[in-house]
Amino acid sequence: MQQDATVTAADIARLAGVGRAAVSNWRRRHEDFPEPVGGTATSPSFSLREVRAWLQAQGKLKREAAGEELWQELRKAADGTRLSDVILFAGTFLLFLHREPHTWRTLSKRDDEELARELPGVLEADWFPEGRVALVRGLADLADARGVPEAFEFLRERYFELHKRRVYGTPEPVVRLVFDLVGLDGGTVFDPACGSGGFLLGGLERGAGRVLGQEADETTAAITAIRLALRTGDADIRPGDSLRRDAFPDLQADVVVTSPPFNDRNWGYEELTADPRWEYGLPPRMESELAWVQHALARTRPGGTVAMVMPPAAAGRRSGRRIRAQLLRSGVLRAVVGLPVGAVPNMAVPLSIWIMRRPAPGDPRADHVLMVAGDGEFHDRAVKAWRRFRDDPSGGYDEPGVGRAVRIIDLLDEEVDLNPARYVQRTSEKGFAAFRTELAGLLDELGRVLPALEEPDGTALSVSTFGEQAKAGLLAIRQTPLKTPFEPGDVPVLTLQDILDETAPSQRTALHDDHVLLQTGDVVLPATTRGTTPRVVQEAEHGAVLGTNLYLVRAAPEHFDPRFLAGFLHIAARAAAARSTSVSNRVDLRRAPLPRLSLDDQRRYGEAFTRLAAFEKLLTTMNESGRQFLTLAFDGLSTGALRP
Repeated sequence: MQQDATVTAADIARLAGVGRAAVSNWRRRHEDFPEPVGGTATSPSFSLREVRAWLQAQGKLKREAAGEELWQELRKAADGTRLSDVILFAGTFLLFLHREPHTWRTLSKRDDEELARELPGVLEADWFPEGRVALVRGLADLADARGVPEAFEFLRERYFELHKRRVYGTPEPVVRLVFDLVGLDGGTVFDPACGSGGFLLGGLERGAGRVLGQEADETTAAITAIRLALRTGDADIRPGDSLRRDAFPDLQADVVVTSPPFNDRNWGYEELTADPRWEYGLPPRMESELAWVQHALARTRPGGTVAMVMPPAAAGRRSGRRIRAQLLRSGVLRAVVGLPVGAVPNMAVPLSIWIMRRPAPGDPRADHVLMVAGDGEFHDRAVKAWRRFRDDPSGGYDEPGVGRAVRIIDLLDEEVDLNPARYVQRTSEKGFAAFRTELAGLLDELGRVLPALEEPDGTALSVSTFGEQAKAGLLAIRQTPLKTPFEPGDVPVLTLQDILDETAPSQRTALHDDHVLLQTGDVVLPATTRGTTPRVVQEAEHGAVLGTNLYLVRAAPEHFDPRFLAGFLHIAARAAAARSTSVSNRVDLRRAPLPRLSLDDQRRYGEAFTRLAAFEKLLTTMNESGRQFLTLAFDGLSTGALRP
């Protein structure tokens, strides 16, 4: 067993209330800074006792450090057992404090030996850190200083920082938007894939009378149950897979809100084929999201509401079009509200919220569905659009750049595509004449940028791969680790959204040891197959930090032309996207083909790729402008605003 609790650089930063860059500076500048006692060269660990003494001597130990120290002691107590046992014991004890404060006052007066003997029976805990009564007293002190719910929230956050893949948390702005859309007046709120309970907490804050949830991961379900029990006496969280082992088979909730697992190929297709929940059709094997939609509707009372975070693939996959069509014909689907890329962290695609209503006897027949674009200040715009549509669903609502009420009959084509971007007209103050002039200019420009490519004599290119060239040391492939912190600072960060939007670095950070700094000539591209042209770093971006979910390729300039590399990376991403069955899959960059060519030939390829990228961009612009031009033309001819 460890003789002393250990801390990382991130933990030290919390103890002192500074960024990790400051800790790195202390290690370099102060010879008496504690030496590492474990970990690795890139992620060392230090003695908590030594670090605390050093910080205290330097006057850098913040007043709130007691909670951080307690957390490290709890981690130390997990030596030889699971950390999940420790966090659940801490939660059980804090819940006991919350419900039995008078009993704890009596017990706290006992000496350590008596307390160690009596407390396990009082708590009825499955696991108790024998001989560590000091931890129990520390938990009580933390609860006294911060309040019981806040104390558990602190420990819960620290636990999930170490287990990020165990739980998915819906961001608070998305939770707030969902409840502003669905409304709430008491009643029961249910989340069948509740994760850490973000939606259920949002329901409690909006006045839900009762909250219910199910979570496949048993530890996460137990932690979420404690989290909610500290805030209400009417919460019921159960473990298990909602699709395979429904814990609430007779539930008729007023509101169901959830962000289900995406692209789950093992959701139970074979064993659930004849399940009565598939009222709108058997979900195809690749359409787990449509299984969750129907499960949520089956657990909603007639007249109740379902709000579900969905990926764009679920709105457009051909395999799911029949179920989407049934949701439209039956009047279940009422709105699709787009979210901007980045609204949900680590998702490189624009998600959306599907608003659905379980039909009740006497409901009027729905003939329109609201589509809302996920741009700009998405919260206020989406809520205003929804309220206008809700008050007059057949009134022809159409606000360019924001939303549009689309006739259901117009959605029932061969694709049944429910992605809002397809239906919401972009804003523009230009008139018909300006659009016509713009289109004419774009047509001329297309001819100028079209590259002149010739057909060779049939000689095949000698091809290597990016991975082989990296092994040879001629180029390097880098990524920023997902756990790398980005704290407030002055250094620009090139993000995934900057690449997609073709803009300059939009964020700032303090430097950290794990950050990757850009150099002029580097090639940066998204780590997924989401279509965009790789970016060659220019002088103005030199020294910026590489964001997450991006690849960086750095090559020796005497061996490779960066535009040549960017072009073949673009080809590899397009090929991966064509093979993929989902909207966004990871790019296997190391296996991407890379021809062996002289530097002069590479530069000629680079010039051709540059012209092709410009041509592709012009085509996209012309398509968007052309659609608006056609809308203005047809509308103008029909109303008399335009004449031949």
